[in-house]
Amino acid sequence: MTRLPRTLDCLLRSATFGALCAFAMTAAAAEPAKPVKSPAAKTAKAAPGKPVEPVLADANAEQVDAAERVYYGVYDCEFNQTVDIEKHPKHAAYVNVKSGKSTWLMKPVLSSTGAVRLEDTKGETLMVQIASKSMLLNVKTAHRIVDDCVSPKQRELVAAAKAAKEAEAAKAAEAAKSPVDAAAAAAAAAASGGSMPAASNVATNGSAADSASRQK
Repeated sequence: MTRLPRTLDCLLRSATFGALCAFAMTAAAAEPAKPVKSPAAKTAKAAPGKPVEPVLADANAEQVDAAERVYYGVYDCEFNQTVDIEKHPKHAAYVNVKSGKSTWLMKPVLSSTGAVRLEDTKGETLMVQIASKSMLLNVKTAHRIVDDCVSPKQRELVAAAKAAKEAEAAKAAEAAKSPVDAAAAAAAAAASGGSMPAASNVATNGSAADSASRQK
């Protein structure tokens, strides 16, 4: 194989390298430049957006009435759990129900039995309130989230009902006891009033009989 002169070989190598460089520069110029993202743009993208405010219907008269019957405040529940019910700060006649780390926006509804139902606006949970206690349910999984919840108002109602029951029982016992005492007193009076005159009559009749026999 015939070797090229050193000078010619260097020229060919230079020409080849130059062509490659020119091709690379042309390809780079044809490719669109990528925008450089600023740190501020990255931070803005990473920041979470604000929660979307729910669109709620205005409360009617029935809902307002039910909201006024809700026992607000902290409930003491089973297993040292708590439930906190408070009025919604923006939506009238709606309530926030908190348990653990969860919060539900609920609509008060008065049932035909007098119980108050707090229905989750997302259809996930349900709070049932009766006179003595309340319970929080998951309607999707059909199980109780927390049970035996008692608010300060419910505790007062339970104590008042217990006192009224005890007073009624005492009154019934007194009423049952009174006829017995009256009958006993009447029997004692009758026995006392009937025996004394009889004894006097006997003594008087006896003395009269003795006097008559002596005169004879």
